[in-house]
Amino acid sequence: MQAVLLRAVVLCYYLVFGTIGDIVFLAAFFLWNRSSHILRLLEISYSEVFLLAATVAIAASVHSAYADRCARIVELSVWNGPGRPLLFPCRTTHTRFFPKKHSFVYSYLLVGIPVGWTGAAGGMISNDEHSTGVSGWYKIDAADYLERGSGHLGLRGKLNAYLESQGVDASRYPYAYLVTAAKFLGYHFNPVSFWYLYSADKTLAAIILEVNNTFDERRMYFLTTDDTTQSIEAPKDHSLERVTQAHQSNDSKPLRGTWPKDFHVSPFNSRKGAYSLVAHDPLSPNMEGQGPISNTINLISSKGHAKLVARIFSDGDAIDPMEMTFLQKYRFLVSWWWVGFVTFPRILKEATLLFFRRKLHVWYRPEPLKTTIGRHADKTESQLEPLFRRYLKYLVEQSPQPLSVKYIPSGIADAPVETMMSASAREKPSLVEEMEFKVLTPVFYSRFIYYAHDFEAIFSELNESSTIWVSNAKLLPKLFVKKDPPLPLQTASYLDYGYFMAIKKLRQRPARIERPLTSSQTSTATQSPKDIRGFRLSSMDAYVLAHEDCKERWTYRNSVLKLFIADRIALGSVDILQLEHWALRLLLAWVAMP
Repeated sequence: MQAVLLRAVVLCYYLVFGTIGDIVFLAAFFLWNRSSHILRLLEISYSEVFLLAATVAIAASVHSAYADRCARIVELSVWNGPGRPLLFPCRTTHTRFFPKKHSFVYSYLLVGIPVGWTGAAGGMISNDEHSTGVSGWYKIDAADYLERGSGHLGLRGKLNAYLESQGVDASRYPYAYLVTAAKFLGYHFNPVSFWYLYSADKTLAAIILEVNNTFDERRMYFLTTDDTTQSIEAPKDHSLERVTQAHQSNDSKPLRGTWPKDFHVSPFNSRKGAYSLVAHDPLSPNMEGQGPISNTINLISSKGHAKLVARIFSDGDAIDPMEMTFLQKYRFLVSWWWVGFVTFPRILKEATLLFFRRKLHVWYRPEPLKTTIGRHADKTESQLEPLFRRYLKYLVEQSPQPLSVKYIPSGIADAPVETMMSASAREKPSLVEEMEFKVLTPVFYSRFIYYAHDFEAIFSELNESSTIWVSNAKLLPKLFVKKDPPLPLQTASYLDYGYFMAIKKLRQRPARIERPLTSSQTSTATQSPKDIRGFRLSSMDAYVLAHEDCKERWTYRNSVLKLFIADRIALGSVDILQLEHWALRLLLAWVAMP
């Protein structure tokens, strides 16, 4: 009797919450339990099944490789511009002087291509901006650089867009050369890329440093020639002298620059201080050279002390893939294939040494500043972003004030910047008040839905947690303060009613994102204050119920409930919640099978 009741409960679960995935689980358990009967019925042995599966897999692989090879036999445009695609075997060194000394040296591989070149160089380097099907072992994809997405613009188009965003005329730099850690087998971890920008007479005139941290955030620095800037040179370090002796830079005049540190790169450094750069032109003279790479970045503390020196420099001659034989390509790949995969593990190793052996304090990651590109949004944030965008547009259009809001999203590749205007702003353009609303990190989307009151959400996220930036904060009350609360819950579906009542009951104000603290400091608060207000439907809840279709209501309620439930039973992680749900479904499938 108990087994019957248990299976009845499982059946109810499948009727209400069942998905195709549950059908797959049930089919898998059924086949597992009946495998001996099925094989006996088909009179096929396990060895024959394995042999058949292996044959099919090999045939599919051969066919796929052949089709892929045929697809890559295309005509490539001839590159007549300056510079060539090159492979740069390098070494990188880091020397820390303060507060504890620490040094390391690692091999590193950089790939250089002229910006504007597309095609494949010797089957080793490729940049397929025109989707011709060409491919190489080391791939460069325009979508991976500068602003997120917009790969259709190509490297040159994205470079021009970035320069224009900095108020720079892109025509001043008609030539450019990108040096980066390219993708290998679809993977790359790229701490820094160098964009060398050249004037019409083919001399190095500027450089863009594209810096990525381990939190998937990005910051670009645009530096021009500055002869007056002095770089802080590192004291002698004999442990690195043997490595640097083998490196000789060309005779070009280096580009020097200094800029304030405003990007969280290492957890062992605060966001204070400054950087200085000494970069040599790898294509000197006249963009006809082929290396070497020679760049030095110095970290200067807020008190003016040399704190860290990082170098990356060529370890041997640059390699032209068009001149490599098959055997040379084979040897090169065998020697260098692993380097990109160990970059992140090497960073973790050195961080472990600094924390446990050198006893350095850890600076917890602060939320990014306005000049930083936030991390990629996760699945839940990606689902909530378009809903928040439409809700913000609805608020602007319903406002009686002549408002124009420029909305800048975060974390969503190819998500457009949108200017929203109220009806009165269109009627009275001379009286329009403008505001720029920039989301700094996609975590804002998943935090906003926790608040029952819009103005409280915007005020807290702007002033306390710093997940958004607003250009004209005095306009916020005109947009987010509402005279009337949302109407009582009214739905045309009992299922919607149940979901949104659950959202109402589970909603609670999110904890404030603390400002940067080190591991040597502890919070003075012993416990979080309890919010004694009665929570209700938020204005965004009401908007979704009244104005979104069935599919979008389903997306919203599921995303919100996942976040709220994860806070209670999955340590606040939707991934852990999904793992728990997967385990529950496996258990239910096991119970359902007799």
